[in-house]
Amino acid sequence: MSIPLPFLANTWPHFRLRCLVLMLLLSLGGRASYGQRFAAIGDYGYAGPAEAQVAQMVKDWDPDFIITLGDNNYDVGDSTTIDQNIGQYFHNYIYKYRGRYGPSASTNRFFPSLGNHDYYTRNGEAYRDYFTLPGNGRYYDFVRGDVHFFALDSDPAEPDGVDANSVQAHWLQAGLAASQARWNVVYLHHAPYSSGLHGSTAATRWPYREWGASVVLAGHDHHYERLEADGLPYFVNGLGGRSVYRVNRVALAESKLIFNGDYGAMLINATPDSLKLQFFTRTQKLIDTYTLLRPISPEPKLYPVAPNPFQEATTVEFSLPSPTTVQLRVLNVLGQEVATLHQGELLAGWHRFPWVRGTLPAGLYYVQLLGPGFAQATQAVVL
Repeated sequence: MSIPLPFLANTWPHFRLRCLVLMLLLSLGGRASYGQRFAAIGDYGYAGPAEAQVAQMVKDWDPDFIITLGDNNYDVGDSTTIDQNIGQYFHNYIYKYRGRYGPSASTNRFFPSLGNHDYYTRNGEAYRDYFTLPGNGRYYDFVRGDVHFFALDSDPAEPDGVDANSVQAHWLQAGLAASQARWNVVYLHHAPYSSGLHGSTAATRWPYREWGASVVLAGHDHHYERLEADGLPYFVNGLGGRSVYRVNRVALAESKLIFNGDYGAMLINATPDSLKLQFFTRTQKLIDTYTLLRPISPEPKLYPVAPNPFQEATTVEFSLPSPTTVQLRVLNVLGQEVATLHQGELLAGWHRFPWVRGTLPAGLYYVQLLGPGFAQATQAVVL
């Protein structure tokens, strides 16, 4: 959050500076990196060459975490197959992993959603026992940097319901309304819109855009499809490794692109101003790229630097609604300028400038954005 630059007296004692630095470190908590890079796989949980190749591609991307779009454990969601179908390929992303294929992750980086095949044996008991997930484990949310994720349970066996008037839907509506993230990603198994073999699932056509979602990801049909409905992008991503389905000869009116030529997965990159979604085949062939852009603030806006705290370098970001002349500088706690990052005219849009620490000592600093009629500042800590 941008803050006004305070009056900084020359007589501040050193202990107060140390206290300020400590307080800022605590308040910044998990904001340790710039942007989020994650993968989405769907209908993948069937041990064999196709899943192995998709999994290897995903791991080569080295994503921060992985989300799944259901059907994690073919064919019937049994406890005797779940480890070979999931842990064999992704154990080092799973927290509290207790299978036979390797060590557990120290923190959870694997966030699945339930599919119908996961439910076939004892209503998904093996799934619930295998994963350690937030909330009730069937549907839940979590935040990573600029993205708030909402994993839904779209199976008709969900005890809290799956239609737009269900307990689960009210939970989502409230969560989206309360979200402070720049992007809200909803993901589930049964696709609200699909031109594939199973087709659209009417019960899951909730008013996602009205409630605040940025995008909806689903699986169930074993193809890749990008659609747009009511101004919101929808994706079907079910080529994770089980099989490839045919698609209907006549696609839905909402459909923009369909692919069912090979197995693959999605790579998604989130930054404060963009969400880029790509689908690659298991041979790393790029099939589709779609980028969501956040609207520019009607006023000049300086964002928190990231990473923060930092040791060697960080990035300063701000947006301008129109061309203007600005000065971007760094001040120490005495109010003295110690670095100039930019001075001059810039076009309207998003702007990022690197700030390299150089010889600056560790401590608390202020990044200040100045222009005609505005002045904003944000704090940063050099370690």
